[in-house]
Amino acid sequence: MSSSALVELGWDAERDAAFAPHAARGLAPGRVIAQHRGGYVVTTVEGNLLADSPRSVRSDRLNRPAVGDWVACELRTDGKATVRAVLDRRSVFVRKAAGEGMRQQVVAANVDVVLVVTSLDDDLSARRLERYLAVALESGARPSIVISKVDLEGDRERAQQIVAGVAGASETPQHLLSSLSGEGLEEIRAYLAPGCTVALLGSSGVGKSTLLNALLGEEVQRTAEVRSDGKGRHTTTTRELFRMPGGGVVLDTPGMREMQLWESETGLDETFADLILLTAACRFPDCRHHAEPGCAVLAAVADGKFDLARVESFRQLRGELEANDDRIEEKRRAQRDPRPAPAFVKRRGPR
Repeated sequence: MSSSALVELGWDAERDAAFAPHAARGLAPGRVIAQHRGGYVVTTVEGNLLADSPRSVRSDRLNRPAVGDWVACELRTDGKATVRAVLDRRSVFVRKAAGEGMRQQVVAANVDVVLVVTSLDDDLSARRLERYLAVALESGARPSIVISKVDLEGDRERAQQIVAGVAGASETPQHLLSSLSGEGLEEIRAYLAPGCTVALLGSSGVGKSTLLNALLGEEVQRTAEVRSDGKGRHTTTTRELFRMPGGGVVLDTPGMREMQLWESETGLDETFADLILLTAACRFPDCRHHAEPGCAVLAAVADGKFDLARVESFRQLRGELEANDDRIEEKRRAQRDPRPAPAFVKRRGPR
Protein backbone atom coordinates (compact mmCIF):
# COMPACT_ATOMS: atom_id res chain seq x y z
CA MET A 1 0.00 0.00 0.00
CA SER A 2 1.42 3.39 -0.99
CA SER A 3 1.33 6.66 0.94
CA SER A 4 -1.53 7.75 -1.35
CA ALA A 5 -3.78 5.46 0.68
CA LEU A 6 -3.06 7.61 3.74
CA VAL A 7 -3.81 10.75 1.73
CA GLU A 8 -7.19 9.29 0.82
CA LEU A 9 -7.81 8.83 4.55
CA GLY A 10 -6.97 12.48 5.28
CA TRP A 11 -3.18 12.62 5.63
CA ASP A 12 -1.89 16.03 4.48
CA ALA A 13 1.14 18.33 4.56
CA GLU A 14 0.26 19.75 7.97
CA ARG A 15 0.03 16.32 9.56
CA ASP A 16 3.22 15.27 7.77
CA ALA A 17 5.12 18.22 9.23
CA ALA A 18 3.79 17.54 12.73
CA PHE A 19 4.86 13.90 12.42
CA ALA A 20 8.55 14.76 11.88
CA PRO A 21 9.63 14.05 15.51
CA HIS A 22 8.00 10.61 15.36
CA ALA A 23 9.56 9.88 11.97
CA ALA A 24 12.95 10.70 13.50
CA ARG A 25 12.32 7.87 15.99
CA GLY A 26 11.70 5.44 13.14
CA LEU A 27 7.91 5.34 13.65
CA ALA A 28 5.36 5.20 10.84
CA PRO A 29 2.07 7.12 10.52
CA GLY A 30 -1.23 5.29 10.53
CA ARG A 31 -4.93 5.83 11.09
CA VAL A 32 -7.10 3.78 13.44
CA ILE A 33 -9.93 2.43 11.27
CA ALA A 34 -11.46 0.00 13.77
CA GLN A 35 -11.31 -0.81 17.47
CA HIS A 36 -11.96 -4.22 18.95
CA ARG A 37 -11.77 -5.69 22.42
CA GLY A 38 -8.30 -7.02 21.72
CA GLY A 39 -6.83 -3.93 20.08
CA TYR A 40 -7.04 -1.88 16.90
CA VAL A 41 -6.86 -2.11 13.12
CA VAL A 42 -4.54 0.59 11.79
CA THR A 43 -4.02 1.55 8.15
CA THR A 44 -0.34 2.21 7.39
CA VAL A 45 1.85 2.21 4.28
CA GLU A 46 2.22 -1.52 4.95
CA GLY A 47 -1.55 -2.04 4.73
CA ASN A 48 -4.11 -2.75 7.44
CA LEU A 49 -2.35 -4.07 10.53
CA LEU A 50 -3.54 -5.39 13.86
CA ALA A 51 -2.15 -3.11 16.55
CA ASP A 52 -1.89 -2.88 20.31
CA SER A 53 -0.72 -0.10 22.60
CA PRO A 54 1.37 -0.05 25.77
CA ARG A 55 -0.08 0.87 29.14
CA SER A 56 1.53 4.33 28.94
CA VAL A 57 -0.64 5.11 25.90
CA ARG A 58 -3.82 3.45 27.23
CA SER A 59 -3.67 5.01 30.70
CA ASP A 60 -5.15 8.37 29.65
CA ARG A 61 -8.81 7.60 28.89
CA LEU A 62 -9.33 10.82 26.93
CA ASN A 63 -6.16 10.53 24.86
CA ARG A 64 -5.93 6.78 24.31
CA PRO A 65 -6.33 5.69 20.64
CA ALA A 66 -9.85 5.87 19.22
CA VAL A 67 -11.33 5.22 15.79
CA GLY A 68 -10.34 8.08 13.50
CA ASP A 69 -7.12 8.87 15.34
CA TRP A 70 -3.86 9.39 13.52
CA VAL A 71 -1.12 7.55 15.38
CA ALA A 72 2.62 6.93 15.36
CA CYS A 73 3.28 3.20 15.02
CA GLU A 74 6.17 0.87 15.48
CA LEU A 75 5.97 -1.66 12.64
CA ARG A 76 6.96 -5.01 14.08
CA THR A 77 8.62 -7.98 12.43
CA ASP A 78 5.61 -10.19 13.21
CA GLY A 79 3.45 -8.21 10.79
CA LYS A 80 1.65 -6.28 13.53
CA ALA A 81 2.09 -2.80 14.97
CA THR A 82 2.34 -1.04 18.32
CA VAL A 83 0.83 2.41 18.77
CA ARG A 84 3.45 4.58 20.47
CA ALA A 85 1.69 7.97 20.32
CA VAL A 86 -1.59 9.61 19.33
CA LEU A 87 -1.26 12.70 17.14
CA ASP A 88 -3.06 15.94 17.98
CA ARG A 89 -6.75 15.76 17.07
CA ARG A 90 -8.46 18.35 14.91
CA SER A 91 -11.83 17.33 16.30
CA VAL A 92 -12.98 14.92 18.96
CA PHE A 93 -16.46 13.64 19.75
CA VAL A 94 -16.73 13.00 23.50
CA ARG A 95 -19.63 11.90 25.68
CA LYS A 96 -20.00 10.87 29.29
CA ALA A 97 -19.63 7.11 29.42
CA ALA A 98 -22.81 5.21 30.22
CA GLY A 99 -23.30 4.42 33.88
CA GLU A 100 -22.91 6.19 37.17
CA GLY A 101 -19.16 6.83 37.13
CA MET A 102 -17.50 10.05 35.99
CA ARG A 103 -15.68 8.79 32.91
CA GLN A 104 -15.47 10.36 29.49
CA GLN A 105 -15.61 8.31 26.30
CA VAL A 106 -14.14 9.33 22.95
CA VAL A 107 -16.66 8.27 20.32
CA ALA A 108 -14.65 9.41 17.29
CA ALA A 109 -11.68 11.61 16.39
CA ASN A 110 -10.67 13.76 13.41
CA VAL A 111 -14.19 13.87 11.98
CA ASP A 112 -14.95 16.64 9.49
CA VAL A 113 -18.73 16.20 9.19
CA VAL A 114 -21.16 14.65 11.69
CA LEU A 115 -24.44 13.39 10.24
CA VAL A 116 -26.90 13.11 13.12
CA VAL A 117 -29.37 10.54 11.82
CA THR A 118 -32.94 10.26 13.04
CA SER A 119 -35.88 8.65 11.29
CA LEU A 120 -39.46 9.31 10.24
CA ASP A 121 -40.97 7.30 13.10
CA ASP A 122 -41.29 7.38 16.87
CA ASP A 123 -37.51 7.80 17.22
CA LEU A 124 -37.80 11.42 16.08
CA SER A 125 -37.33 13.35 19.32
CA ALA A 126 -36.38 17.01 19.49
CA ARG A 127 -34.93 16.52 22.97
CA ARG A 128 -32.65 13.69 21.84
CA LEU A 129 -31.54 15.65 18.78
CA GLU A 130 -30.60 18.58 21.01
CA ARG A 131 -28.27 16.30 22.96
CA TYR A 132 -26.62 14.91 19.84
CA LEU A 133 -26.29 18.33 18.28
CA ALA A 134 -24.70 19.87 21.38
CA VAL A 135 -22.03 17.16 21.50
CA ALA A 136 -21.47 17.32 17.73
CA LEU A 137 -21.01 21.11 17.78
CA GLU A 138 -18.63 20.80 20.73
CA SER A 139 -16.50 18.30 18.79
CA GLY A 140 -15.30 20.81 16.23
CA ALA A 141 -16.88 18.98 13.29
CA ARG A 142 -19.64 20.38 11.05
CA PRO A 143 -22.99 18.78 11.91
CA SER A 144 -26.03 18.12 9.73
CA ILE A 145 -29.28 16.38 10.65
CA VAL A 146 -30.62 13.61 8.43
CA ILE A 147 -34.25 12.43 8.60
CA SER A 148 -34.06 8.89 7.24
CA LYS A 149 -36.70 6.34 6.18
CA VAL A 150 -38.89 8.96 4.50
CA ASP A 151 -40.18 6.14 2.27
CA LEU A 152 -42.21 4.96 5.28
CA GLU A 153 -45.59 6.37 6.11
CA GLY A 154 -45.21 9.47 8.22
CA ASP A 155 -45.77 13.20 8.41
CA ARG A 156 -42.78 14.66 6.58
CA GLU A 157 -43.82 18.25 7.16
CA ARG A 158 -44.18 17.75 10.90
CA ALA A 159 -40.82 15.95 11.05
CA GLN A 160 -39.13 18.83 9.23
CA GLN A 161 -40.73 21.31 11.61
CA ILE A 162 -39.43 19.39 14.63
CA VAL A 163 -35.92 19.23 13.20
CA ALA A 164 -36.02 22.90 12.14
CA GLY A 165 -36.89 23.82 15.73
CA VAL A 166 -33.66 22.13 16.84
CA ALA A 167 -31.37 22.94 13.92
CA GLY A 168 -32.46 26.47 13.09
CA ALA A 169 -30.72 28.24 15.98
CA SER A 170 -27.30 26.84 15.02
CA GLU A 171 -28.05 27.01 11.26
CA THR A 172 -27.43 23.27 11.01
CA PRO A 173 -28.46 21.86 7.59
CA GLN A 174 -31.13 19.17 7.45
CA HIS A 175 -31.84 16.53 4.82
CA LEU A 176 -34.61 14.08 3.96
CA LEU A 177 -33.34 10.63 3.02
CA SER A 178 -34.53 7.26 1.82
CA SER A 179 -31.57 4.92 1.45
CA LEU A 180 -33.87 2.39 -0.24
CA SER A 181 -35.34 4.64 -2.94
CA GLY A 182 -32.28 6.85 -3.22
CA GLU A 183 -34.12 10.06 -2.36
CA GLY A 184 -31.68 12.57 -0.87
CA LEU A 185 -28.69 10.24 -1.31
CA GLU A 186 -26.83 12.61 -3.64
CA GLU A 187 -27.11 15.37 -1.02
CA ILE A 188 -25.32 13.08 1.42
CA ARG A 189 -22.71 12.10 -1.18
CA ALA A 190 -21.90 15.81 -1.58
CA TYR A 191 -20.29 15.74 1.86
CA LEU A 192 -17.81 13.10 0.73
CA ALA A 193 -14.53 14.16 -0.82
CA PRO A 194 -10.99 12.70 -0.83
CA GLY A 195 -9.55 13.07 2.65
CA CYS A 196 -12.90 13.96 4.26
CA THR A 197 -14.23 11.95 7.22
CA VAL A 198 -17.98 11.75 7.79
CA ALA A 199 -19.42 10.18 10.96
CA LEU A 200 -22.91 8.70 11.22
CA LEU A 201 -24.41 9.15 14.69
CA GLY A 202 -27.83 8.35 16.05
CA SER A 203 -29.95 5.94 18.02
CA SER A 204 -30.20 2.24 17.26
CA GLY A 205 -32.23 1.32 14.21
CA VAL A 206 -32.47 4.75 12.55
CA GLY A 207 -30.86 3.49 9.33
CA LYS A 208 -27.17 4.39 9.66
CA SER A 209 -25.94 1.03 8.36
CA THR A 210 -28.46 1.09 5.51
CA LEU A 211 -27.15 4.53 4.55
CA LEU A 212 -23.56 3.29 4.69
CA ASN A 213 -24.39 0.35 2.42
CA ALA A 214 -26.13 2.69 -0.04
CA LEU A 215 -23.09 4.99 -0.17
CA LEU A 216 -20.77 2.03 -0.72
CA GLY A 217 -23.02 0.37 -3.28
CA GLU A 218 -22.74 -2.95 -1.47
CA GLU A 219 -23.79 -4.46 1.84
CA VAL A 220 -20.84 -4.34 4.23
CA GLN A 221 -22.84 -3.70 7.37
CA ARG A 222 -25.59 -6.10 8.35
CA THR A 223 -29.03 -4.52 8.55
CA ALA A 224 -32.28 -5.78 10.03
CA GLU A 225 -35.83 -5.57 8.80
CA VAL A 226 -37.98 -2.82 10.27
CA ARG A 227 -40.24 -4.17 13.02
CA SER A 228 -44.00 -4.15 12.74
CA ASP A 229 -44.14 -0.96 14.82
CA GLY A 230 -41.95 0.85 12.28
CA LYS A 231 -38.82 0.90 14.44
CA GLY A 232 -35.49 -0.40 13.25
CA ARG A 233 -33.31 -2.98 14.93
CA HIS A 234 -29.80 -2.36 16.18
CA THR A 235 -27.14 -4.15 14.11
CA THR A 236 -23.83 -2.26 14.27
CA THR A 237 -21.68 -3.33 17.24
CA THR A 238 -18.33 -1.61 16.62
CA ARG A 239 -17.04 1.69 15.30
CA GLU A 240 -15.31 1.38 11.95
CA LEU A 241 -14.09 3.60 9.11
CA PHE A 242 -15.10 2.67 5.55
CA ARG A 243 -13.41 4.09 2.46
CA MET A 244 -15.90 5.41 -0.11
CA PRO A 245 -15.61 4.57 -3.84
CA GLY A 246 -15.64 8.26 -4.85
CA GLY A 247 -13.38 9.47 -2.07
CA GLY A 248 -13.63 10.16 1.62
CA VAL A 249 -14.35 7.83 4.49
CA VAL A 250 -17.47 7.18 6.57
CA LEU A 251 -17.48 6.19 10.22
CA ASP A 252 -20.41 4.00 11.26
CA THR A 253 -21.10 3.82 14.97
CA PRO A 254 -23.28 1.65 17.21
CA GLY A 255 -26.57 3.25 18.19
CA MET A 256 -26.36 5.35 21.34
CA ARG A 257 -29.71 6.05 22.95
CA GLU A 258 -27.96 7.29 26.09
CA MET A 259 -26.13 10.47 25.12
CA GLN A 260 -24.90 12.18 28.26
CA LEU A 261 -23.01 15.43 27.87
CA TRP A 262 -19.41 15.88 28.94
CA GLU A 263 -17.95 19.41 29.04
CA SER A 264 -20.18 20.51 26.13
CA GLU A 265 -20.93 24.08 27.23
CA THR A 266 -19.93 25.73 23.95
CA GLY A 267 -21.87 23.18 21.92
CA LEU A 268 -24.89 23.63 24.19
CA ASP A 269 -24.83 27.40 23.73
CA GLU A 270 -24.61 26.98 19.95
CA THR A 271 -27.47 24.49 19.93
CA PHE A 272 -29.62 26.93 21.92
CA ALA A 273 -28.35 30.10 20.28
CA ASP A 274 -31.91 31.43 20.05
CA LEU A 275 -32.39 31.07 23.80
CA ILE A 276 -28.95 32.54 24.55
CA LEU A 277 -29.89 35.59 22.46
CA LEU A 278 -33.01 36.11 24.58
CA THR A 279 -30.96 35.68 27.76
CA ALA A 280 -29.12 38.91 27.03
CA ALA A 281 -32.36 40.79 27.78
CA CYS A 282 -32.95 39.09 31.16
CA ARG A 283 -32.80 41.35 34.23
CA PHE A 284 -30.19 39.21 35.96
CA PRO A 285 -27.05 38.03 34.17
CA ASP A 286 -27.19 34.66 36.00
CA CYS A 287 -30.89 34.12 35.26
CA ARG A 288 -31.87 30.45 35.36
CA HIS A 289 -35.09 31.01 33.36
CA HIS A 290 -37.13 29.32 36.05
CA ALA A 291 -39.08 31.86 38.08
CA GLU A 292 -36.83 34.94 38.19
CA PRO A 293 -38.45 38.35 37.71
CA GLY A 294 -37.59 40.11 34.49
CA CYS A 295 -36.74 36.87 32.65
CA ALA A 296 -36.90 37.59 28.92
CA VAL A 297 -37.03 33.89 28.08
CA LEU A 298 -40.09 33.21 30.21
CA ALA A 299 -41.72 36.36 28.83
CA ALA A 300 -41.22 35.00 25.30
CA VAL A 301 -42.78 31.69 26.40
CA ALA A 302 -45.78 33.52 27.87
CA ASP A 303 -46.21 35.43 24.60
CA GLY A 304 -46.15 32.18 22.63
CA LYS A 305 -42.90 33.15 20.88
CA PHE A 306 -40.75 30.41 22.42
CA ASP A 307 -41.27 26.73 23.21
CA LEU A 308 -41.35 25.95 26.94
CA ALA A 309 -40.21 22.38 26.28
CA ARG A 310 -37.06 23.77 24.66
CA VAL A 311 -36.40 25.95 27.72
CA GLU A 312 -36.84 22.96 30.01
CA SER A 313 -34.49 20.91 27.82
CA PHE A 314 -31.85 23.64 28.04
CA ARG A 315 -32.18 23.78 31.84
CA GLN A 316 -31.87 20.01 32.10
CA LEU A 317 -28.79 19.81 29.88
CA ARG A 318 -27.18 22.78 31.60
CA GLY A 319 -27.90 21.08 34.94
CA GLU A 320 -26.18 17.90 33.75
CA LEU A 321 -23.06 19.85 32.81
CA GLU A 322 -23.00 21.64 36.15
CA ALA A 323 -23.46 18.35 38.00
CA ASN A 324 -20.58 16.89 35.99
CA ASP A 325 -18.38 19.86 36.93
CA ASP A 326 -19.24 19.42 40.62
CA ARG A 327 -18.52 15.69 40.58
CA ILE A 328 -15.27 16.18 38.65
CA GLU A 329 -14.10 18.80 41.17
CA GLU A 330 -15.09 16.51 44.05
CA LYS A 331 -13.08 13.70 42.49
CA ARG A 332 -10.07 15.98 42.01
CA ARG A 333 -10.20 17.04 45.67
CA ALA A 334 -10.32 13.41 46.73
CA GLN A 335 -7.31 12.61 44.53
CA ARG A 336 -5.32 15.48 46.03
CA ASP A 337 -6.00 14.18 49.56
CA PRO A 338 -7.29 10.61 49.26
CA ARG A 339 -6.78 9.70 52.92
CA PRO A 340 -9.48 10.45 55.49
CA ALA A 341 -8.45 12.60 58.43
CA PRO A 342 -7.05 10.26 61.11
CA ALA A 343 -9.30 9.80 64.12
CA PHE A 344 -7.78 10.62 67.51
CA VAL A 345 -7.61 7.52 69.68
CA LYS A 346 -6.87 7.91 73.34
CA ARG A 347 -4.58 5.09 74.40
CA ARG A 348 -4.76 3.75 77.89
CA GLY A 349 -1.60 3.30 79.84
CA PRO A 350 -0.66 0.07 81.52
CA ARG A 351 -3.05 -1.09 84.23
